[in-house]
Amino acid sequence: MGKPDAMQMRLAQTGADRRGAERLRYRVFVEELGGDGPLIDHAGRYERDTYDDICDQLILVDPHLDPGTHDHVLGVYRLLRGDERPEGMPFYSEAEYDLTPLKTSGRRLLELGRSCVAPRLRGGRALFRLWQGLAQYVLTHEVEVMFGTASFHGTDLTQLAQPLSQLHHAHLAPPSMRPRSLQPVAMDMLPEAELDRVAAMRDMPPLIKAYLRIGGMVGAGAFVDAAFNTVDVCLVVDTERMSARHRALYTGEGP
Repeated sequence: MGKPDAMQMRLAQTGADRRGAERLRYRVFVEELGGDGPLIDHAGRYERDTYDDICDQLILVDPHLDPGTHDHVLGVYRLLRGDERPEGMPFYSEAEYDLTPLKTSGRRLLELGRSCVAPRLRGGRALFRLWQGLAQYVLTHEVEVMFGTASFHGTDLTQLAQPLSQLHHAHLAPPSMRPRSLQPVAMDMLPEAELDRVAAMRDMPPLIKAYLRIGGMVGAGAFVDAAFNTVDVCLVVDTERMSARHRALYTGEGP
């Protein structure tokens, strides 16, 4: 098996690439997290939906594995640019959040979704490699605002009171960039004075921590996605607000 540094980062170009992305997504979102959906192929073990035909998929590939097995993709980011979205088709996130502030901002938008990494590569450089690929994509297409939902596993809100409250009190997006949940699920479950920030960050998923490190903010309210057995938050990143250090880290651009 190859190591993350030896792997290839590219946009899915072939049918095998796309099927490989869907196979990895099935392993993570269906087998691991218990998700389901009308277009999921349980027999073949592929997770897909109607957005796959219009989105780019950024993939991390192990060149030592046979693409014909559809097991060569070990990291995925699904990407939908605002200027590539078919007229009249909502963003995927609009099933959970009112995105009016973002859609009326006049800025170049990129929706991020279906981000996942093979279990054996978590905690290493695989996610960093995906973020490097994402940074290059953002530069190429002059993206100004990235957004998308990110998930906590499970739907028991009482178990998530600390991290959700921390997100609300410390990382709420300004009104001009603040999506709003379509469900009445408030995130400020605990007063700020009762927060245990150490516990909150310990219970924060790694992907959400990564967004926060580069200045990510959250929309108002959470969304309970029963089909995928998750509680979702909407994250927003203004690329102009990223620090020079983080920009250089992911893009490779030095001072």
